[in-house]
Amino acid sequence: MTGSKYTAAGLTSAEARSLQERFGKNELVPQKNQDFFHKALHILSEPMFLLLIAAAAIYFILGEQRDGAVMLLFVVGMIGIDMTQEWKTDRTLRALRNLSAPRVTVLRDGKETEIASVDLVPGDVMLVHEGVKIPADGSIIRCSDLCVDESTLTGEAEGVWKVDRAHAEPPSGYWRKDYCYAGTLVTQGMAEILVKEIGAATEYGKISADVASAPPTASPLQKQTGSLVKLCAGIAAVLFALVCVVTYFSIPARAVGSRLIDSILAGVTLAMAMIPEEFPVILTVFLSMGAWRLAQKSSLVRKLPAVETLGAVSVLCVDKTGTITMNRMTVQETWSANGDEHALCEVMGLGCETDAYDPMEKAMLAHCEKLGITKEQLFGGELITEYAFTNEQKMMGHVWRRGREIVIAAKGSPERLITLCALSDDARQAAEQKSEEMSRRGLRVIAVGAAHPRTESEIPNRLADCALTFLGLVGLADPPRESVRKDIARCRKAGIRVVMITGDNGMTAAAIAEKVGMPHNGRMVTGDRLEAMTDGELQETVREVSIFSRVVPAHKMRIVKAFRENGEVVAMTGDGVNDAPALKYADIGIAMGKRGSEVSREAADLILMDDNFSTIVDTVEDGRRIYDNIRKAMGYVFTIHIPIALASLLAPMLSIPATGLLLLPLHVVLLELIIDPTCSVVLERQPAENDIMERRPRDPKGKLIGAGLLAKSILQGLAIFAASFGTYLTVLAQSPQNVPLARTMGLAIIMLANLFLVQVNSSEREPVFRSARRLAKDRVMWIANIAVLAGLFVILYTPLHGFLELSALSAAQFLMVVGISAVSVLWYEIWKGIQRVRGR
Repeated sequence: MTGSKYTAAGLTSAEARSLQERFGKNELVPQKNQDFFHKALHILSEPMFLLLIAAAAIYFILGEQRDGAVMLLFVVGMIGIDMTQEWKTDRTLRALRNLSAPRVTVLRDGKETEIASVDLVPGDVMLVHEGVKIPADGSIIRCSDLCVDESTLTGEAEGVWKVDRAHAEPPSGYWRKDYCYAGTLVTQGMAEILVKEIGAATEYGKISADVASAPPTASPLQKQTGSLVKLCAGIAAVLFALVCVVTYFSIPARAVGSRLIDSILAGVTLAMAMIPEEFPVILTVFLSMGAWRLAQKSSLVRKLPAVETLGAVSVLCVDKTGTITMNRMTVQETWSANGDEHALCEVMGLGCETDAYDPMEKAMLAHCEKLGITKEQLFGGELITEYAFTNEQKMMGHVWRRGREIVIAAKGSPERLITLCALSDDARQAAEQKSEEMSRRGLRVIAVGAAHPRTESEIPNRLADCALTFLGLVGLADPPRESVRKDIARCRKAGIRVVMITGDNGMTAAAIAEKVGMPHNGRMVTGDRLEAMTDGELQETVREVSIFSRVVPAHKMRIVKAFRENGEVVAMTGDGVNDAPALKYADIGIAMGKRGSEVSREAADLILMDDNFSTIVDTVEDGRRIYDNIRKAMGYVFTIHIPIALASLLAPMLSIPATGLLLLPLHVVLLELIIDPTCSVVLERQPAENDIMERRPRDPKGKLIGAGLLAKSILQGLAIFAASFGTYLTVLAQSPQNVPLARTMGLAIIMLANLFLVQVNSSEREPVFRSARRLAKDRVMWIANIAVLAGLFVILYTPLHGFLELSALSAAQFLMVVGISAVSVLWYEIWKGIQRVRGR
């Protein structure tokens, strides 16, 4: 777009809407929603549905139009359930994408407004600052010390210093100095930018459309689950052929056509029972719904696999400021080297940015206001130049002309700034002792110095070349959050080690650690010491040291790497541009939502919307709950499929004719209508077990379905199979002609055992009455249980039982079925009791 109009108030909301209708959204590739037909086609292509349709076709070929119609009706019901689940998942993922979408500050309706970057339009005025990834192309209206990393476009690693369009020289090449480009990163300063191009029309969009449209890749957990389903499908295919052959030869008295049809039906029933097609649904639903629930608690998940990884975190690396502390700095104490507190505070204020956004500088300027030193007095002169803060120097300074006087106002860490001051040995020792004493009380100590060059030509190019007069020290306090002590205690119980990584003084960090009850052995490692260590030495050091001070962001990645090399699963918090590599390298990168840069948010797996340590701990607990529930659901699917599969496999081997089988394809579909909602809705909502934060972190290399869970599922499945198939055979032996009654009792036992199974497996240790008491508070759990019971009553006591080849049960028979179902599942409570005794 050319000729974009600009006013100091920016666009109005009406103008922005009109421009968006004209130019579209600011996105490289517009997102396409899959229509209903394609979604239904995708679901129908699943092996389970292909088998169902095949079974329905066989019924129609046999002339059993009623059974074929009922089968198709069930197919429609299952598709409806799957479509509903997919719709809910898509809606959840869309909501999560909207929450995590990059945002930008613009001028709209005469005021600063934060909007999603996709809603930018040509003509908008966007305000950018250090750490922001620029979302659109535009010309610079006004800027201050603006440096942009354009390596994503140009390949040049060196930052580009920008100028506003009023001071721009004619461009000497393709890339302009008075222009900013989408996809580039602000590394220093701030600017107002008039948006010219958005979306695919930007320079970034022209070269990135193909990359943006690349299909997403499956996570390791999704691949593992997909392989498991394929393996089960392969086994089902082999057993399908085996059962077909066995059934064909076990009924020699019947006509060849009938034998063939019965054989295929028996094989289809077994194949349907063998395929655990719920596994992919479980993963998608549990992870997406888990991420949504976390978002409601101020934890925004950007990458779904992170939800599952959260439960394995063993080391939590956190910054002190804003995470452990409240990030509400106040000046608690000042110490003047010459007794002039007013002069100390005035120079301290002159060393701050005129538009301070750093909490420490805001506190300093607020302290100046208390002393009667206003911003007008401080910043009424001319700012000649400034010395930018760097992590290496840990100092900064401003050079002011105030009347006829030139003042260099500098502030920074006492260790660095005092070296630039001409002090006697006694004065230096006194300053260092005072700094140490203030640090031991948990204060963040800043040294202040000044110089007075006579002319501008005497102003050094670097702050490190200045000869300063030492004025004194400023002690700032950032009180710990009230809940941190309790949260760290929770981490200790959960076997999670908390490590503090801070740019502050080591003694200050240790004092805060003592206040919040963070375990440490008194040892600390500074950034300078860390720099001198080899990777092997650092690996040994991190086994014992939990406080790293005066650390620059570049060191954070080495610390994370050392923990990971030791086999730990590391969660790492960060907020700055330079934190991005460490966040990427950590198993779980956690960006600060309030004070974090856009780059750190993009690099992170999780965005903490409230920058609160408690939220991190709650998120880890939720991650454990979600992983627990995934395992419970997987175990449930295995358990409930065992009686279905064994009944389908064993009956033909006992020469039971296809018409007299315990389960026909219709009944397998009926059970699937119960299994799908149970595993993907009911089990997903299971609350965390009481001891979930008293366990050690799980082994990240451990299998999702380990030997213990598999053994438990097999035993529970065999017990339900023995109860249902045993009852079916017993009734059949008493009355060989009454197949519907035998089948009804066997099927009802499986359906009711399903309800007991959810209650018993809600907790690995708690007795069932306690877990049932917790579940009783969940409305969805009540609905699910009542729906299954109501469905069973409809099947048994309405004309529907005739269509399903079942029979109504008497009161005595129904009570017998309930009792057998309960026994087939509740025996596991004895095992849980033994485990509790062993645990004690």
